[in-house]
Amino acid sequence: MQETTVVVGSLDALREVLATGELLDVTSDTDVVLLPTAAAFLGINEAAIELSVLFEESGAKVEALMIADRASNEEPYFVERIKNADLVVLSDGSALHAKSVWHASPVGDAIRDARHLVAVGSVASLLGEVMIDPRGGAPTTGLGYRSGLAISAPESDEQLSRTRTLLGTEITLAVLGPRGVVYFDGTSWHRASDDVVTTRGHDVVEL
Repeated sequence: MQETTVVVGSLDALREVLATGELLDVTSDTDVVLLPTAAAFLGINEAAIELSVLFEESGAKVEALMIADRASNEEPYFVERIKNADLVVLSDGSALHAKSVWHASPVGDAIRDARHLVAVGSVASLLGEVMIDPRGGAPTTGLGYRSGLAISAPESDEQLSRTRTLLGTEITLAVLGPRGVVYFDGTSWHRASDDVVTTRGHDVVEL
């Protein structure tokens, strides 16, 4: 599997990525670790099950690590599983909650160092050095796991306009719709579907 970080707008987009096998070549030999942390307030068990079903169709070995709060962040088993997994998958949900749980922790460091990482939906916002606060669209500090792109889920035109104004022209913003897919190859970001809008300031640009 080529070293990569894949960001998808939804589970449906992830299903399509898995079906093509172009960005993620998941087989029966693939060890997949799921982190439904961001879904803690919405249903951590449900999120884990939904993700598990997608990967188990490929026969992959799948384990969900139920890390819902900071108390679990130094558990050696969790850290080692993330470090040794072939693929680490971050569920959709509250990016702000996931940020608070993973920030400056052994689990967070293991996620940062994952060679093959997938982020689903809103949680992808925290990956960058700049994160878009979903409560109003203002840029704030992300976890800095991947550089070169700020990521946002679709918001109202008014909120996205505010976000782009505050970001200015120095930072590229990618807004991923439900079918949106972007990926990072270790050096640069690339768009892999049409349901993605990338801008610098208010100008549309290409990745």
